[in-house]
Amino acid sequence: MAEQSSLSDEEMSCYQRDGFFIRRKLFNTQEISHMAEALEGDPRIKENLFVRRDTANQKTRAVQWNNPGKSSYGIAARTTRVVNAVESLLGGEVYHWQSKVTAKDAREGGAWEWHQDYGYWYDYGCLYPDMCSVMVGLDKASAENGCLRVLKGSHKIGRLNHVKSTGNQINADPERVTWAKARHEEIFCELDPGDSIFFHCNLLHSSGPNTSNLRRWALIFCYNLATNDPFAQSHNPNYRLLTKVNDSSILQAGTRFADGTEEFQSTYVKANVNT
Repeated sequence: MAEQSSLSDEEMSCYQRDGFFIRRKLFNTQEISHMAEALEGDPRIKENLFVRRDTANQKTRAVQWNNPGKSSYGIAARTTRVVNAVESLLGGEVYHWQSKVTAKDAREGGAWEWHQDYGYWYDYGCLYPDMCSVMVGLDKASAENGCLRVLKGSHKIGRLNHVKSTGNQINADPERVTWAKARHEEIFCELDPGDSIFFHCNLLHSSGPNTSNLRRWALIFCYNLATNDPFAQSHNPNYRLLTKVNDSSILQAGTRFADGTEEFQSTYVKANVNT
């Protein structure tokens, strides 16, 4: 049974009705500083960066790993304030599915085309859409620097087929997206550092290119319901116990790099970390 969380009734209602909600100041300034410093300085992050290009051939750098580990950013994914909230949303025990960073550099960071996370994860053997993501703003995110965009309530459409785009992304069926945009309000999820978005795996979402002079980095934690253990083997993990930590653990650890247990995914084209 899921443990008690600090979610309000309104947050629970928003998630069920809209497919997402924004929690302001989920992490404080010092916690974000530790996470950002760890990600920026960690050699394992730099070694495993890969590039995704949009339909305009603009690039976004990203890095992805399976096991949260004991870094500052890995500890954040295991804090009770996050995990208990996700367990309340999904209705039971969850485990860490993956974490990732998306890094949009100033004036050149590309777009993420419209997609659903479950559009990918279904193919990895997850039978049910009992999965949730938590995006944490490391920088200020605005419409100008490519903040997350969502189609409110679009998780109720169900899983859409996904196809390869003219870049190297896999996107939701464009015709269905056009119809979805005609029926669902598009929301620009602007964040300050430490603000977070909890969103359903079937929520249609995208982000625009970074046309500003400010970078936009975001950290995303993804979780799967324990009973939704995938039936197929892939580069994503099967169920394993997620060890929660106290909410004070980030500040106690300070700025800490990866410890080698993270299982960074290396199935992608890597980025030039100097660009």
